[in-house]
Formats: sequence, C-alpha cells, structure tokens
Amino acid sequence: MARNIVVEEFKQEPLEKQKLEVVERKGLGHPDSICDAILDRVSVELSKEYLKKFGAIMHHNADKSLLVAGEVETRFGGGEVKQPMLLIVGDRATKEVEGTIIPVNDIAVHAAKNWIKENLRFVDPEKHMRYQVELRPGSAALTDIFKRKGRMFSANDTSAAVGYAPMTWTEQLVLKAERYLNSKEFKKEFPESGEDVKIMGFRKNDELCLTVGMAFVDRFV
Repeated sequence: MARNIVVEEFKQEPLEKQKLEVVERKGLGHPDSICDAILDRVSVELSKEYLKKFGAIMHHNADKSLLVAGEVETRFGGGEVKQPMLLIVGDRATKEVEGTIIPVNDIAVHAAKNWIKENLRFVDPEKHMRYQVELRPGSAALTDIFKRKGRMFSANDTSAAVGYAPMTWTEQLVLKAERYLNSKEFKKEFPESGEDVKIMGFRKNDELCLTVGMAFVDRFV
C-alpha cells in the first residue's frame, strides 16, 4: 500500500529569532504530570497482560484521570495527612476475551501504587491515596477490529497529532532546570524540596527570566 505523505514547508520565523517566548514545564510531582505518568504505566501493564494471555494487545484507552486533592495539616517539623488524595482512572479497557477475565481494576491500582513508590518519596500509596477505577469495556463496533482478518487493522477513530523539533534554547534550559531540581542529587542535598515543581521561562530578546514554584516538605523545615 502506497503511503500518502505530503510535506509542506513551514515559513514562519523561527521561534528563537522572535522577541518573546514563553515556556512552561510541569515537573514530576505536579498533579497533571502524576496523572499522565500513572496512566502511561497503566496502559503498559495492561498491554503486558494482554500479550501474555492472548498474544496481542487488546483494545483499551487508558488516558483519562483525575487526581482529587487531599487535605493536610502542615507544621514545622512535620504535619499530618487528614484526608488522602483520590486518584480516579477512567475510559475503556477490554475486561474479557472468550471467557477469559482480565483483572483490569487490580492491574490499574497496582500500576498506580508502583509508580508512586518509585517517584514520590514521601507519598505512601496505601495511606495517602485512594483509588477509583472506572475503566469500562469498549463499544463492540470499535473493539471487533481485533477479530477482523487482513494484513493490517482498520482505523476505528480519527486522530491528529502535532510535533516539532528541535527544541529552542529556552525550552532546553527550562526542561534541564526541572530535571535538575527533581534529580536524586538535588533531593539528597535539599531533602526539604518536594517533587511538585513548575517552572516558567519568559524570554524577551536575549534576557531570560525563570519563575520556579516548588513545594516544601514540612518535616525538614
């Protein structure tokens, strides 16, 4: 099958040559980043289970989530978690294939707990988190493409994607700054710094201003 690819030249002035540039990076412990990373892990673990049981990745869309804020009482020297956070995982996942049941909910919760253990130093996935899995089976009209014969699967949806490269100097600096602030070396030297980091870079001509928002861990303050 011939590939229908058309390349068009982008004639806009390169961003690095423009007067203004604004770049934002949400770090490892930002709620948006937590949701994205956990859902990625859920999809990976589901795919592994599907491959193990059926030799193919079954239909799933594990990309909808909400992290509901908890409640804490902060104090110098260490506070207390009064109300745990709630992670809601939603969208679609195949739960049964020809009588074989896949423990989708258990896989999702296990994936979330493991990610939290690996990435958030002071969040206990058992005590500080609650989990609500709302993954439902997909429509038969969409999921049956995996049973159809042929050399390749037909599409069951429309999607558009945008990508760009290379990153500008400002983008690279903001990204490296966040990774440094969330590095093991930095956390070891400054344990009071939390993983919830957000950096905004504002460049005007050749002058760059960085605004850093970072949570603090009260037990070290």
